[in-house]
Amino acid sequence: MPAFSSHHYITSASPLCRSKTATVASLIIPRTLAFATNTRVPTRSPSERRRMNDGSKKSRRRRSSSLLYQEPQESMEQLNDQAAIPNLNANWVNAKGAWAIHIVLIIALKILFSIIPGIERDTSWTLTNLTYMFGSYLMFHWVRGIPFEFNAGAFDNLNMWEQMDNGDQFTPTKKFLLTVPICLFLASTHYTRYDLTYFTINTLALLGVIVPKLPVSHRLRVSFLSGHPDDRYLDER
Repeated sequence: MPAFSSHHYITSASPLCRSKTATVASLIIPRTLAFATNTRVPTRSPSERRRMNDGSKKSRRRRSSSLLYQEPQESMEQLNDQAAIPNLNANWVNAKGAWAIHIVLIIALKILFSIIPGIERDTSWTLTNLTYMFGSYLMFHWVRGIPFEFNAGAFDNLNMWEQMDNGDQFTPTKKFLLTVPICLFLASTHYTRYDLTYFTINTLALLGVIVPKLPVSHRLRVSFLSGHPDDRYLDER
């Protein structure tokens, strides 16, 4: 039997072993990619990232830059919070004596302006009309939300007029609040002897409180006065 030296066995078997070892190594060891030393990964500086964010924010603002917009409807959770507890901020207008407060305020304002020296009758009626109209607009249409914290902010996006009677239109209370400024305007126009200047001032004041009370103005907002919802969301971020 021929004898093989250990050197011959190893020499003859070494190519096969090396090929199998290379195959197993290629399967197990992951290959790595080598980059040239002069290759640079593109990165953006903080100023460039800031400009891109500002540009996207401005473009989103441009998309929502309409002058008028409709206040979005509340979510189901907010509707449940609104119905959970009676809204004390708006329900008092239906109480007894609430209607008489407006008449008393108008009479008190007229007496106040009439007793001030140097104010004539025309001016006193116009000041009474303007004061009542301004207070009515501020109370029913400008201020949003409620001063109480028992409903998790469910009425934060609604003014008092929109909260009254669950948003229903032409209820008895809302009809009364529409009638009072019209009657005051007619009285002011009559006692100012239909002067053009006073008539113009009183008409503008009347429109300022009548138009927001109409159904077409329900949940309608002026963007530069209250801010668009998209802009408010961006500002919060």
